[in-house]
Amino acid sequence: MNFEIEKIETDILIIGGGTSGCYAAITLGDISDKKVLIVDKANIKRSGCLAAGVNAINGYLNNGESEESYLNNVIKEGSSIVREDLVYSIAENLNKVTNRLEEFGVAILKDENNNYIARGKRSIKINGENIKIILANEVKKRKNINILNNVNIVDYIVKENRVIGVIGFSVKKDIFYLIYSKGVICATGGASGIYKPNNSGFSKHKMWYSPFNTGGGYAMGIRAGAEMTTFEMRFIALRCKDTIAPTGTIAQGLKARQINRYGEEYIKNYGENITSIRLYSTIEENKKGRGPCYLETAGIEEVVEKDLYKSYLNMAPSQTLKWIENDIGPRYKNVEISGTEPYIVGGHSASGYWVDINRSTTIRGLYAGGDVVGGSPKKYVTGALVEGEIAAKSVLKYIEEIEIQHLNKNEISKLFDSLFKFRNCKDIKYKINEIEEEMQDIMDKYAGGISTFYEYTNNSLKIAEEEIDKLLEESNLLKAEDNYELMIICELIDRLYVAKVLIKHMKSRKETRWRSYGENKDYPNIDNNYLKYVNSVYKDKKVEIIYRDIVKKGEIYEHTN
Repeated sequence: MNFEIEKIETDILIIGGGTSGCYAAITLGDISDKKVLIVDKANIKRSGCLAAGVNAINGYLNNGESEESYLNNVIKEGSSIVREDLVYSIAENLNKVTNRLEEFGVAILKDENNNYIARGKRSIKINGENIKIILANEVKKRKNINILNNVNIVDYIVKENRVIGVIGFSVKKDIFYLIYSKGVICATGGASGIYKPNNSGFSKHKMWYSPFNTGGGYAMGIRAGAEMTTFEMRFIALRCKDTIAPTGTIAQGLKARQINRYGEEYIKNYGENITSIRLYSTIEENKKGRGPCYLETAGIEEVVEKDLYKSYLNMAPSQTLKWIENDIGPRYKNVEISGTEPYIVGGHSASGYWVDINRSTTIRGLYAGGDVVGGSPKKYVTGALVEGEIAAKSVLKYIEEIEIQHLNKNEISKLFDSLFKFRNCKDIKYKINEIEEEMQDIMDKYAGGISTFYEYTNNSLKIAEEEIDKLLEESNLLKAEDNYELMIICELIDRLYVAKVLIKHMKSRKETRWRSYGENKDYPNIDNNYLKYVNSVYKDKKVEIIYRDIVKKGEIYEHTN
């Protein structure tokens, strides 16, 4: 079996061509002439969470809102487990990057006074079905930015706690890549597919989070020994049943009531009206026999219904198609809602790399932006843009005194042997889809999935931990017939590493701080002894937990220990 090894050198490498990665590249193209390479396992024109478009910007400070009010809302939503310094630095730049999107050509809706049309306190309406293509085209306009599509990055190359490059391979050709760089920005997004999805079989891709974001950036950092934070704050979306289409368009745009089958508004019976309680209250109503639960749309005007059809075509066409195929739209029938499977994501919850204010990870030369960054939830699209810009400016400063470092032949051979083994494997002992389905089943039953109403116990987590470790061993015996299958194997292994760290984090927070997101039945209440970040470092095949104190706005956190 013949493989070509291609070696590339660049000043700055960006892994992931989604929202944050593209904006980091655009920033670097605007302020420097350094050689930049952006690598994506798909194509940056339609990769990442915005591949299908979006119909609103959820991170914008409308009139009456401020950086302080934005921060206070995030603190409330995160039950105080947030990095206030990171969140505030995002808030300071939300409107600036929004205006930049409009300059690029994203259609932001305006009223008769030429003001952006608000959808909520921190949300505005857009026609964003082509937002990703627009960002990709902006990247291509910058002459010092090179793009490498259809290449899956597998691992960082780290020497003396400094990243010097990465290894990867082409998804379509038998080419393996060794990429050296002075600095690296990880912008690979969060992790889906760890838990059993709402829909099975042919429709398993119908999920809230991008099915192609499989935790690769997390897993590379975990294996390299980077510090991670707050994986235990999972995100579980409340969505339109079956299609898993977003509900914000209805809940915020129409101010629709959330009701049970008796027409009763129920959220107030369970606590404050925040994201996690909207989900938790729905789960509880169903458990108590008062479901199904709905967003109340019956009786809306025909023109409003048509606007809903258009909005969902911009981001989740399956919902509009469902209405049309069933010949009954939302003005005649309320929209049923349900929870999704849990996801690990730093854009809605706070899971990800532990970074400083410059978005530098604990590995020197490695920076991060967007959903892969922990500590700053509720960042959404514009927050990902802001972090891409911050990471870009920071890495540019870092590389001023850095020289590219190379590996010797033996080191290179050792790195690629770990990939070749899957292509050279003689016997097929395990099938990829079997291990994937077993992983999802284990996480669903024992680590708080849909089938257990997102609840778990110390004992169930112990079972999950043991079973995931077994699957990690079995995954080493998988066989790839081609490089596409090799990518699928790598994605599966990455999710198993994320699952391993997630379980350890869940075991280490002995409280229930977020309803449904972290529903520990052995510790059903908030315990302020755990008003701390649960962090971890993977070392010698073990996940070591570190508890860190809350970082307030205005405080300076630096990686010192």
